[in-house]
Amino acid sequence: MISKFTFNNQYLFNELPEYDKHLLLEVMKSKKYRKHEAIFTDGTKPNGIYYLNDGKIKKYKVDNDGREQIIYIYTSGEFFGYSAILSNESYGDTTLTIENSIISFISEEDFWDILDKSPIFSRLLLKSLSHEFSVMANFIAILSYRTVRERTALSLLILHNKYRSSHDTEDVLITLSRIDLSNMVGTARETLARILNDFKQEGLIQMEERKIRLLNFKQLVFIANLY
Repeated sequence: MISKFTFNNQYLFNELPEYDKHLLLEVMKSKKYRKHEAIFTDGTKPNGIYYLNDGKIKKYKVDNDGREQIIYIYTSGEFFGYSAILSNESYGDTTLTIENSIISFISEEDFWDILDKSPIFSRLLLKSLSHEFSVMANFIAILSYRTVRERTALSLLILHNKYRSSHDTEDVLITLSRIDLSNMVGTARETLARILNDFKQEGLIQMEERKIRLLNFKQLVFIANLY
């Protein structure tokens, strides 16, 4: 059930044959980004796509009141920024590093050239776009009618799933800041702190400074109303 709310496109690269991977690797230009550095911003025109080699990135929108709503967290091995290129539109959101990251850039010209040469990459990209749209629709729906407690449990499960996908161990620590987590849940930081403390007292999570470890998945799934 959690897959309905979790966007992950690591398969875009992993499922490519070696020849197609080589086409991408040949044109990728890598760059180091510091924590809290923007990759692109809402309303700007795209000139290529991006691949996250290492690190974590948040994708978010800002409403008319200046409130930030986090839509996705990208982890290592994911492409991003391609929907604007494919639709020939400006970016509809902002992406920002949440830790030091290494990101590869593929120019628009090279991107279209690879799509022409790699039917497999084209098909995988369409699959990813369809999944992205579905996840966004599901996520917007839960913000409208689920309680803050439900949204907090769901957000923790989503983040655990995302962080686990980029680790070799089952022991996953969620390292997202409380501000970013509250922006993902869609609530005030004080409200989030109160709910996290409740979860801790109920034995659902363990908190180590800014890190969160999930302990009782079954109960969190129940609270998130995923049955």
